Amino acid sequence: MARRVCLLPKSPFTAPNKSQNIISVPLSFSLCTDAAAGQTHQPQIEDQTENHNPTSLTNLQDQQRHEQVRKLRVLLQQGRSETARRLIKSLILPNSPFSSPTDLYTLFSLSAPSMKPTFSDMLLAALSESKMPKEAVELYGLMRKTGTRPCLASLNAMLESLVTSKQFGKTLELFSEIFESGQGIRPDRFTYGKAVQAAVKMGDLERAGQLVNSMKMKRMSLERMKDENVAANIVTYNTMLSGLCRATRMDDAKKILEELEAHGFAPDGFTYSILFDGQFKCGDSEGSLVLFEEATRKGVKLNRYTWSVLLNGLCKQGNIEKLEEVLKKLMETGFVPDVVIYNTIVNSYCRRCDMNRAILAVEQMEIHGLRPNCITFNTLIDKFCETRDMNTAEEWVKKMAEKGVCPNLETYNTLINGYGQMRVFDKCFQILEEMENKGIKPNVVSYGSLINGLCKDGRLLEAEIALRDMISRGISPNAQIYNILIGGSCTVGNLKDAFRFFDEMASTGITPTLITYNSLIHGLCKKGRVMEAEDYFSQITSSGYSPDVITYNSLISDKLFSEMLQMGLVPDRAVYNALIHGYAEQGDTQKALSLYSEMVNQKINVDKMTYNSLILGHFKQGKISEVKGLVDDMKAQGLAPKADTYNLLVKGHCELKDFSGAYFWYREMFENGFLLNVSTCNELTDGLEKEGRLREAGIVCSEMSVKGMNDCSSIEDVVSVAKLYISAGISLKKKCWQAGGSKKLFIVLRTGRELSMRISFDPHIFLQTKRCRLRLATYA
Repeated sequence: MARRVCLLPKSPFTAPNKSQNIISVPLSFSLCTDAAAGQTHQPQIEDQTENHNPTSLTNLQDQQRHEQVRKLRVLLQQGRSETARRLIKSLILPNSPFSSPTDLYTLFSLSAPSMKPTFSDMLLAALSESKMPKEAVELYGLMRKTGTRPCLASLNAMLESLVTSKQFGKTLELFSEIFESGQGIRPDRFTYGKAVQAAVKMGDLERAGQLVNSMKMKRMSLERMKDENVAANIVTYNTMLSGLCRATRMDDAKKILEELEAHGFAPDGFTYSILFDGQFKCGDSEGSLVLFEEATRKGVKLNRYTWSVLLNGLCKQGNIEKLEEVLKKLMETGFVPDVVIYNTIVNSYCRRCDMNRAILAVEQMEIHGLRPNCITFNTLIDKFCETRDMNTAEEWVKKMAEKGVCPNLETYNTLINGYGQMRVFDKCFQILEEMENKGIKPNVVSYGSLINGLCKDGRLLEAEIALRDMISRGISPNAQIYNILIGGSCTVGNLKDAFRFFDEMASTGITPTLITYNSLIHGLCKKGRVMEAEDYFSQITSSGYSPDVITYNSLISDKLFSEMLQMGLVPDRAVYNALIHGYAEQGDTQKALSLYSEMVNQKINVDKMTYNSLILGHFKQGKISEVKGLVDDMKAQGLAPKADTYNLLVKGHCELKDFSGAYFWYREMFENGFLLNVSTCNELTDGLEKEGRLREAGIVCSEMSVKGMNDCSSIEDVVSVAKLYISAGISLKKKCWQAGGSKKLFIVLRTGRELSMRISFDPHIFLQTKRCRLRLATYA
C-alpha cells in the first residue's frame, strides 16, 4: 500500500471523477495501518521518512490540500459561512499548504465548480480584510479570466484595502476597469467614496470632481440615495473638502459646502474640522472664527477633535487671546477640556515665552483632575532649553518624575540639544549615559544634537568619536549627520576629512543633498580650488537639485577674488568688505576673519562696515562672547559705534534670546544719543516683557517714545510706534503724519478698554491692546 501511495500523481484532479474527490483521508489511514501491521514494510517506511523522500512529502502536501478543500466544500454545503470564512483566512497565511491564494482558488474551482462564485467572493473579501491587497488584485485578475464576476461587496472591500495601503493609482485604475467599462456592475456610494478618496489623496482634484459629477449623472439622486440609506454620503463630500482645503482652495471648498447643504445633507463636526484646518493653512484665523460662529449658530454638534483643530490652529498662529475667548465660551456650555486641549494651551503660552501662564495652565489641569503627560512636560522643558535656562529645565525634569511621568526619548533629546547649544558637552555625555542606564536607547536625533554642537565649537575629533560611538550602538547616521560633519570640516579648512565623510556617506548608500554639495563647494572655494568646486556644481544639477543663492555666492565671490589676484589687481576695501559680508551672512567667521587679517596686513584701513559684518557673522554662529571683543577693537581703531552697529548688536542678542545682553547695548546706545529702529525696539521690549522684566521694558518704551511719529516710513512703523506710545502710557488725542509719502493716517486713541492685541493691515486698520483701542483709517 505504501508503494501505491508513492505512485499517485501529484495533481489527481487533472482528470476529475467522483473517486478522486475523497481519496485523501482513506489513503492516509491505510498507510498507517499497513505500516503498523507489516514488519516487512516497516524498515522501508522508516528509511523513506529519514531520507525525506520528495515524492512522499509532495503527496502528503497534496493530501492536506485536498482535505482542506473538502472541509471548505462541506462547510459551504451546510451553510456554515462564518466557519468557512475563518478557515479561508487560516489557509491564506504563510504556513498554509497552498502555495498562494490563487492556488487555493484553482483547486477549489476544480473540486466544486458550482460553489466557485460563493467561494471566490469569500476569498477576495478575506484577502482584503487581511491587508493583502496585492494578492486580492491577483485573485481578481484570475477570476476575470475564468469568467467569475465578484459581488459588489467584495469589490468594495478590495478597493478599501487598496486605499488603506495607499495604492491610490491602482484604486482608480480598478475603479475604471470594473465600473466604467460596461461590465454590468453598478457602483454604490461606498464605491464612489473610495474612488473620490483615492483621487483626492493623489492630489487629482479634477478627477475627484468628475467622479462626484458622475454620481449625479448616473441618477444617484438625493431621493434614491436616501432610499438606499446613504446618510454616510457626507463622507464623499468631506473627502472632496479635505482635498480642496489641503490645496488651500477655500473658495471652491465653500462651493462644495453650499452644494452639500443644497442636497439636504447637514455638515458635521468633521466637515468643520476640515474647514478650520483649511483656513489656518491659508493663515486666516479670522475665517476660522467666522466658521466657528456659523457652526454654533446652525447648532452643529462639534466634537473634541473639531475643538482641538480650532484651538491648535489659533495656538500656532499666536492668537492666544482668541483661543482663551473660544475656550471660555466652550466651558460655559459645559465643555470640559481634556489633556490634549490643555497641552495646546501650554504650547501657546510657550510659543509666546509667557512661561508663568504656561505653568499656570499646567496647575489648572491638575485642579480639574487631569494628569499632565509627557507632552505637557516636554513642551515646558523644550522652551526652557530654547531660552538657555537649563537649571529650570532640569527642575521640570525632576517634577516630571515626581508626578509619576517618566522622561522619554524626546525629553532627553531636548536636554542634549540645550546643553549642546551652550557647549556644555560633559553634560551631554552624562545624559547619554543616563539614558542607557534607564534603558532608553538614544537615536539619530540624540547624537545629531551632540555632533552639531561639537562641530560648531570646532571640536571635530570629538564629533567623529561621537559618530563612531553612534554606529557601534547600531544607530545608522543619516544625511543630516554627515552634512554636519562635512560642513564642520570645511569650516575649519580640513577638506581631507570633509571628503572622507563624503565618501563614507556614499559608501553607506546615503544620497548627498544640496547642503552636502554647498559645503564642499564652499570649502574648496576657501582653499582657492575653484575649478574643483565647479565640478561639484555640475553634480548638483545631475543629482536633480537646483543650485541656490549659497551655491552661487561661494563660487562667484571666490572666483572673482582669485581672478583679480591673477590679473595683478589689488582688491580694495570695498571688495574685501563685500567678501567679508558674504562670508558673515553664511556664518563662516573663520574665512571672514582671514580676509580681515589680509586687509590689516596689506594696510587697508578697516571701517565700520568691516566690523559690522564680523559682528553679524559671530551672531550667526552663536558666538556671543566674542562680540564684545570686536566692539572694543572697533573703538580702539577710533571707530565709534553708531546707530547701525548698535541696532545690529541689540538685534543679534535678541535673536539668540539674550535679552540681558541686548539691554546692555541698548543702554550704551541711548546714552550715546542713538535710538533703536522700530522693529528691533519691539523685539527687545517683547523679550523683556516675556522674561518678566517689565521695569526695563517700560524704560525702553518711555525713552523710545521721544522718537516721534514723523520718523515713520511705513504703516508697520506707524503701528509699532503707536504701540510704544501706548506702552509708555502717553495719551494721544488726534495726530496726523505722513507715512511713506503717499497716504496720511489718522489716529484716535480710546482708553479704558480691556481688549486683546490684534493687528490687521487692511485699508481700515485696528490695533487693540490691553489698555486701549487704536483706530487707524487711511485717507488720500
